[in-house]
Amino acid sequence: MIIERTKSEIIFRLPYDLNVDDLQDLTNLFEYKEITKKSKASQKDVDMLVKEIKKGRWEKTKQQLI
Repeated sequence: MIIERTKSEIIFRLPYDLNVDDLQDLTNLFEYKEITKKSKASQKDVDMLVKEIKKGRWEKTKQQLI
């Protein structure tokens, strides 16, 4: 593996036989970090949002089951 830094980017050179699923996981992590780097949300904000989403999902599921 070779990591190269240029003026505008970082380049990873990986072996061809690398597991593509592992590479996708790494790509997802980098994408997540890029998206969230400017976020001002706290963990408490995230937890509250997840709780609200789950609550709404359960209400919809209950209505479908009735």
